Amino acid sequence: MEKIKSFQVDHTKFGVGMYISRIDGDIATYDLRMVKPNGGVYLSSPSMHTIEHLLATYVRNSRFGANIVYAGPMGCRTGFYLLVRGMEHEDAISLARDALKFISQYNDKIPGQSEEECGNYLEHDLESARRDVLPLLERLENYTVKMLDYNV
Repeated sequence: MEKIKSFQVDHTKFGVGMYISRIDGDIATYDLRMVKPNGGVYLSSPSMHTIEHLLATYVRNSRFGANIVYAGPMGCRTGFYLLVRGMEHEDAISLARDALKFISQYNDKIPGQSEEECGNYLEHDLESARRDVLPLLERLENYTVKMLDYNV
């Protein structure tokens, strides 16, 4: 079998940041890397679960809601994928920054956190989620399209 594209990226050469993972037609997959790959610190499952609920809720309710294909966690617990259709890279950076700011300041009931709405509704950690998005939020402060390349 051929090695998939995400396994062809040298994970020793990049850290916290936002990157273009791949582009398939009009769908761009962004890598929202919240911790350094293989850095020894990983996102906890409860934190990731909470980030997932808040990230998905925010992006789907933003002005770009119709452009969102998917927002979800990476199995390696270092970040999230954001798949969008028909968006400019500048807008994707802005959306990611706004979503992370929203998560960092969120202090209410987690959307979708009930037994009826979620398959693991008890495993959430809002405090950790708010803290875990801060490194990427800070990194995105003056981010440019050029920085979306893994090799920059």
